[in-house]
Formats: sequence, C-alpha cells, structure tokens
Amino acid sequence: MSEGKGPGRYGRTEGREEEYFLSEYEQEKYERPSVAADIVTITIRKGKSANFRRAPKRYLSLLLVKRGQHPFRGCWALPGGFLRKGESIEECALRELREETGVDRVTLLPLECFSDPGRDPRGWIISNAFISAASHEQYQLTPKADAKWFDVRYRPVRKGGEAGDAEDATLLWGDAAAETDHLLTLTDGELTIRALLRERRCKFGKIEFEILESEGIAFDHAKIIAAAIHKLRKEIHDNEIGFEFVQELFTLAELQQVYEVILDESLLTPNFRRKLSEYVEATEEVTTGAGHRPAKLFRRKEGAPRREEH
Repeated sequence: MSEGKGPGRYGRTEGREEEYFLSEYEQEKYERPSVAADIVTITIRKGKSANFRRAPKRYLSLLLVKRGQHPFRGCWALPGGFLRKGESIEECALRELREETGVDRVTLLPLECFSDPGRDPRGWIISNAFISAASHEQYQLTPKADAKWFDVRYRPVRKGGEAGDAEDATLLWGDAAAETDHLLTLTDGELTIRALLRERRCKFGKIEFEILESEGIAFDHAKIIAAAIHKLRKEIHDNEIGFEFVQELFTLAELQQVYEVILDESLLTPNFRRKLSEYVEATEEVTTGAGHRPAKLFRRKEGAPRREEH
C-alpha cells in the first residue's frame, strides 16, 4: 500500500508529520488562563407554618460559602474551585462541592462559561458554571463547612427602584424590551445580601447579564446566579427539571409549588395538572401525619426522561 491517505484518520505520511509537529509544539509560548468550576446549588425549602392545617410555604434556596481569605474575604460565594490536572471540569465541580460543603452525588446541569477578563482580581480565570438541583432532603451539609442556605428572590425593578412581582415585568418593560433591571436578594435569617443586575436580550435568544451593584456577593457570582435562575425558569417548561426538587413520591400540590416557586408566579391548578398528567402516575399511597385531609401520592411516570446523576 502506498503512503498516501488510507482508510483511517491519516495515512502514514500525514501521521509522521503530525507526530513531528506535536513534538516541536511549544505550548508555553501561549498564555493560558486558569480554569475553574462554580456550582449554583439550588433547592426548594419548606418554611414554618403557623397553621398545621395548611401546607407550609416553600422557598427557592441557594447554597453559598463564606470566603475566609482574600479576595472578597467575608463575602459569600458559590461553591467552586480550580481544575486539577487529570480531571474533567464536571469532576472538578463535584469534588469542590463535596470538599466545601459535604454535598455529594447530585445532578449537574451545565449552565455556561463565564470568561470576562476582569471577572476575578487574581488574574485571567475562566469559570465553567453548573446548576445542581435536588430536593432539600438530599442535601446533607458538613457541620464544619461555612456554608448556608439563602432564600432567593429575583424580580424586575420598578421605575421607583423597588422589586416588583414577576407578573409586573410585561407591564413595566413590554414583551420585547431589550434591557431590564432585576434585583437579586438573598436572605438567611437576619442576613441579607443583594445585587442589582441588568439583563440584555441579544441575538438567537441569548441573555447577557451585567452587575450594576453588588453587596456581599463575591466575584461575578451574582451574574452566575442570575443566569442560573433564568435558565431554571426556561427549563422548567420542559416538564423535566421540576422533578429534581421533589422526593420519589410526591403530591401534585407539592410539584405545583415547585413550579410556582421557580417561576415566581401562581399557576391555575386544573391547567397545571392537565399539562403534567402524561409525566406522572398515581400510587396506592397517601400522605400521613398531616393536619389536613390525606392526599394521594404520585411518582414520575416510568419512561419519562431523567437527567443522569453523577
């Protein structure tokens, strides 16, 4: 056989040329960034109910870690860290989440890459962000970890400067507004941190986020959180990710609350149940120990798509 191109990727000549090229290639000539992973760890938490006959209110909650060193010492940041040699970016994200908080075996949903040159004062650092979504019962924090759950509100800002309800957005800005300002508020008991962000609609449906003000949130993590909330509100309509926030058996009311908390709006119960009917199936079990009438428990219908658990 001649040394021309064979049936494989390369012929012998091309293979030798590439081998020589790689042996002479000087990677250190090119400036390279550090690579990191950040994880937006989200759940739905139950509040306390003063009336045992009524279901407790639920809150969209986010896991943050208090920074113990510069830069942004004392501020709150997403769990995350730098990629190590020999690991994938997904492995890095899972390792950092486990080391910083004790949270393990969770579902990761890729978010996007954040690469603004000035996003980190330490230097050129590119962050690959992920969303981790699970029911609150699945998360077990390490007692020593300086990590806390913050309840999240992310709403468009009224012209007077206050955050309005989600349903106000269309009235305030119109369906095709190119820019909207949003207030991100994160609360844990008496501690409140916040950021003001601007959303810009770009071509092909892409949304860009700009931090206008930030108080107590490290780096550009307010931008990453806003992007995660935006993605969740978009993904929730595919009738898949909402199931990550409930246990294996759930009531339809619990599942509807998940959708309402993420979307930050009330849903009509008949319409919601009709749309979800092909994704759930009833079991023979009912709720017990509640002060109100027992409710039938459902499960995700066999064959419905699931995200892979890492």
